Amino acid sequence: MPMNAEYRGPADLPQSIPLFPLAGALLLPRGQLPLNIFEPRYLAMIDDAFRDGHRLIGMVQPDSAHEAPRIKPSLFKIGCVGRITQIAESGDGRYILELTGVARFKIEEELAVKTEYRQAKVSFTDFADDFIPRKGEDAVDRASLLRALTDFMEANNMKADWDDIEQAPTEALVNGLSMMSPYGPAEKQALLEAPDLKTRAELLVAITEIEIAKKNIEGEPQLQ
Repeated sequence: MPMNAEYRGPADLPQSIPLFPLAGALLLPRGQLPLNIFEPRYLAMIDDAFRDGHRLIGMVQPDSAHEAPRIKPSLFKIGCVGRITQIAESGDGRYILELTGVARFKIEEELAVKTEYRQAKVSFTDFADDFIPRKGEDAVDRASLLRALTDFMEANNMKADWDDIEQAPTEALVNGLSMMSPYGPAEKQALLEAPDLKTRAELLVAITEIEIAKKNIEGEPQLQ
């Protein structure tokens, strides 16, 4: 596998990948997710990913709705695979790395393996559009998304670099805001599983409006 890999479709990715279960972590195609790796089993996973040459890690959330032993929780069936595009050693045994999202996957079967980290046979065929940059941007109501973001920032006394936001491509804006959103695992999973960019944007706006309404009901000043 070359240092700068290009993935054009499901056939370019392996059928089995290592899994990194992490609640509340959302990775989307072409998004960047920073990770601090310190558990021995996941340090070994990173080493193996480089040794095997693919540098791919499957991000997936534990599914708390299904009871399972804490050491091996049930997982949602849909995750997103990312390629390690930056890595640094911390000096104290940790890896500081960044994953760049490639495509979503569906877990078909968890594999019986000798590694301490989990691995699964996965399929990318349902998410072929993930390989097409900026697919579906024209269908997104960007103005509604920006209004919701403005209201959320005002309600929480937050500031943003609006020059960068205005210049960002719509796909990067939708996926970046989804990944950075302060919402819970269920909301993050819903954003991940949205069938297209338009639906993800609409869902993000709806979740944001609900959160703003909750804040108002709890006694915060009403937005004008």
